[in-house]
Amino acid sequence: MKEYYYISEVADILGISKETLKRWDKSGKLNPIRHPINNYRVYHIDQLKVFEQVQLLLNSSWIIDEQVTPSRDYYSIELFAGAGGLAIGMEQAGFKHLLLNEVDKHCANTLSLNRPSWPIVCDDIKNLCFKKYFNKVDIVTGGFPCQAFSYAGKKLGFEDARGTLFYEFARCVKETNPKILLAENVRGLLTHDNGKTLDAIRSVIDELGYHLIEPKILKAIFYKVQGSAEARKANFSCYS
Repeated sequence: MKEYYYISEVADILGISKETLKRWDKSGKLNPIRHPINNYRVYHIDQLKVFEQVQLLLNSSWIIDEQVTPSRDYYSIELFAGAGGLAIGMEQAGFKHLLLNEVDKHCANTLSLNRPSWPIVCDDIKNLCFKKYFNKVDIVTGGFPCQAFSYAGKKLGFEDARGTLFYEFARCVKETNPKILLAENVRGLLTHDNGKTLDAIRSVIDELGYHLIEPKILKAIFYKVQGSAEARKANFSCYS
């Protein structure tokens, strides 16, 4: 880790606003110093070690993890791929994409521009059949749009999820039988519709035969690959 951190970096790491940091400075909770080279206001790493978020960064095993060599190739399917934010992370983690689906043509063109070798299908997910990938996929990933499940039936099961895009995510899982499924969404999903949306998702996952690890909010800054060759190649251009 670096020795000095700027106010914007500390705000991101701690998940607080810069205004809150400034209040902490005035109260003496933190004591910023001047950077020895550019004279900007910064925080020394020793000041930040009291925070759990910083301890997680300091105690990470990134270097060791990067040295792990997989025993075989691992394959993924990504849905609602967007411009590739999650897909590039899966690529860095060593997964080979069998399929990426995105309905927005501009996003799909961005994916094609940056990764011409990726098998990208620009189409409505409802038009796709995934059965040919049955037992050939290790993980299905995707950031499905969060739609209300309030009209779903009392059981909130697989069939009751019809009409939502999460149903299409679940259908892909059912047709491919991956070892793992990874769904990404926004913070608000945890409390959406007083928890009913998450209950519906939990019920569908259970019905498909998977165990749901309790959802929690993660900050990407704690999980990024630092300094590797793959990370340096991860810069994307944008199609317009």
